[in-house]
Amino acid sequence: MWGLGRLVLFLAAFALAGVAGWRLAIRWTPPVERYPVQGVDVSENTGTIVWPVLKGAGAQFGYAVATVGATTRDRNFQANWDAMGRVGMKRGALHIFSFCQSPRVQGDVFNTVVPRDLRALPAAIAFAFDEGCTDRPARPALIAGVREMIERIEAHTGKPVILRISPQVEDDYQLTAALDRRWWAVGNFLKPGYGERAWSLWRASDVHRIDGVQGPVNWDVATKGALGE
Repeated sequence: MWGLGRLVLFLAAFALAGVAGWRLAIRWTPPVERYPVQGVDVSENTGTIVWPVLKGAGAQFGYAVATVGATTRDRNFQANWDAMGRVGMKRGALHIFSFCQSPRVQGDVFNTVVPRDLRALPAAIAFAFDEGCTDRPARPALIAGVREMIERIEAHTGKPVILRISPQVEDDYQLTAALDRRWWAVGNFLKPGYGERAWSLWRASDVHRIDGVQGPVNWDVATKGALGE
């Protein structure tokens, strides 16, 4: 059996290794040699952002949450949108979809909040289950509603939308097979392998820490041509 001293040393070394590993994890980004186009997606939960510093640290584009469901506007959207424009950063607006509210109404609310700007990145709609919403519409009804929502948003923005789809939603609804749009995969650190078609964007980390941002920031990469560059 180990003596108490050796056990204490082992536990201390294990704890230090864990701390070192976490510090590496929160600074990790996919290699730029493989993914040269990298950026962030943010919301009011991200906290204060110094956009010139963030851009200087390698973020080439940013998506800011504009609306959540049919009733909520992100309080920092306009500030983030304007700040990205001032620093010359490619910017896009993101809607967080609610399974408990009308897709058509959600699209209309998004259109009232987000300005029409043909220079902007394609609008994005994020699909992920939320503990606060237990509704699970039948697949045909959901897809029909989302198609109508997409049509309304695209008529406003003038560009095809991008769909960010979580693995759990894809498992239940197979949206990548039903909706012919570029899509945005989600998976911390490991390259995603789900979906019927190849993804165009990947949220590679939702714990990334970077100078210029108060809290953890979502770090993303885009494949060649995904953002119209």
